[in-house]
Amino acid sequence: MSDRAIRKVVIVGGGTAGWMTAAALSKVNSPPQFEIQLVESDEIGIIGVGEATIPTIHWFNNLVGLNEREFLRETKATFKLGIEFVNWTGDGSRYFHPFGRYGDAPDGPMFYHRWIRQWLRDPSLDYQDFSLTTALARAQKFARPGQDPRSLAATLGYAFHFDAGLYAAYLRRLSEARGVKRFEGRIQSVEQDPETGFVKAVETHRSERIEGDLFIDCSGLRALLIEGALQTGFEDWSHWLPADRALAVPTARVGEPAPFTRSTAHACGWQWRIPLQHRTGNGIVYSSQFTTDEAAQRILLSNLEGEALAEPRPIRFQTGRRRQAWNKNVVAIGLSSGFLEPLESTSIHLIQSGIAKLLSLFPTRDCDALTVRQFNKVYDDDMVSVRDFLILHYLNSKGRDGGLWAHCQATAPPDSLTFKMEMFRRTGRVVLSTDELFREASWFAVMMGQGIRPNDFNPLVRAYSEDGDRDHLARLRRAIVSATAAAPAHAQAVDQILAAA
Repeated sequence: MSDRAIRKVVIVGGGTAGWMTAAALSKVNSPPQFEIQLVESDEIGIIGVGEATIPTIHWFNNLVGLNEREFLRETKATFKLGIEFVNWTGDGSRYFHPFGRYGDAPDGPMFYHRWIRQWLRDPSLDYQDFSLTTALARAQKFARPGQDPRSLAATLGYAFHFDAGLYAAYLRRLSEARGVKRFEGRIQSVEQDPETGFVKAVETHRSERIEGDLFIDCSGLRALLIEGALQTGFEDWSHWLPADRALAVPTARVGEPAPFTRSTAHACGWQWRIPLQHRTGNGIVYSSQFTTDEAAQRILLSNLEGEALAEPRPIRFQTGRRRQAWNKNVVAIGLSSGFLEPLESTSIHLIQSGIAKLLSLFPTRDCDALTVRQFNKVYDDDMVSVRDFLILHYLNSKGRDGGLWAHCQATAPPDSLTFKMEMFRRTGRVVLSTDELFREASWFAVMMGQGIRPNDFNPLVRAYSEDGDRDHLARLRRAIVSATAAAPAHAQAVDQILAAA
């Protein structure tokens, strides 16, 4: 085994993906079994729109040993309870995708069916009133999940907004302190084994030759190794998700930062708003097929809430995935493995998804074919699940009758998404596989928010009396109102953590 062991890992590209990978590998590589080297160029900017996250970020921060208070301070982070969708079902419409569960902790998945039975009798019953996470977000408050698994507070969930550039810099300091060696330079050439096609070395514009056994491609949309050298191929998903452009611009902070991301639908696409401690991240996502860059920029700049701190930065992309995220001895992590627009803040999750799968399937130097095949299977499943969740938003939007919106509404969805929607309509059930990223609460929130309505419920709910259900929901609503009133303001919660000794 010692002759087959990986002796050197080379990460090509820095930014969020590169330094997250370096931080994770350097943390688990103790005592050291292999060298870790990272090659990046300060001349090449990072995409940097991944400022909003989902709750899986806790797994990664715990893995690499980040202290939450220090993390908040170093990355100018705020808390995120979910995403507010504005105008997606017509001008003036709003719904919230919470990161916590609906109902009370003991309710579990049956809550949805108890609520559906009551709602079919009383359509004025608002499902959003039964999420403590949603109530806190609307009140601009924050609380962590409770320790008692049967308490209402146990239904809470949260993630973060943070400055992606500061996060990468923070992880770089941690990684270099753990022995990661950084090379400054642009990749000029890639050397491959003439028999196996494995990458043997990369050479920078400074004529530095860097050899390795395993290469991690974190070069972003350029995909220097996985596509540039290995010509792996790309599966285009733009017929379902045609947006291919974004403009990003920071603005000065206006008021206290909200504990949620906001996504606002416009005629040409949608606009994000991500509040940090020191500024607000903004951007607009659109399709060049239906909208000019100038028109998108006008819409973005006319809908900012604070003074723009820079000129809008253009980003071009193509939605889809690499045909193999792992090919030969190259593993693509982050945007080099594919791109899904940041509508549900999944960019950083997909980075850590790739990292987690690499750690569990870490190879020997020969990169066994079955190991590679398993990695590609589980990573593809993750990408497809997120893809379907994004398509759901566009497919069922309302109040938009041109361009991107009309295209999405007229395009038949993947069979996997059609099945989920029909099951929910006919039975009230959210059908998921074990490893899907977004769970029942997320699918329920977006399907209900986008106007998909259930016509039935799980018949096992009849074990509860209708009067009992009605009383339970009334008690739950009162408990949520009380817990929300007792919670601290979001800005106060952030300040208290930062001030703690």
